[in-house]
Amino acid sequence: MNIIAVTACSTGIAETYMAAEVLERCARTRGHSIKVETQGALGIMDKLSSQDIASADIAILTNDIAINGDDRFKGIKTFHVSISDILESPQDIMSEINSEP
Repeated sequence: MNIIAVTACSTGIAETYMAAEVLERCARTRGHSIKVETQGALGIMDKLSSQDIASADIAILTNDIAINGDDRFKGIKTFHVSISDILESPQDIMSEINSEP
């Protein structure tokens, strides 16, 4: 599965980047490809390209705060999740994504 994600937390500091690392590690452990854009205190990093988005099977979007440019994901299956859920139970999130029709 080809996954894209955007992580952003209310403070834009540690959790944004920790969640990105956790998602990358969990997705790769399950054999998925993933690219994660972070929107934090350092601005937007690793911005998803239009090609990244077009080739994605699913987008994981954090819903703790508004994501900049969330209109880019219209027409793509999206999975909204909190930063705390990513940090506390990433394997559960990956299992839910795998069970999506």
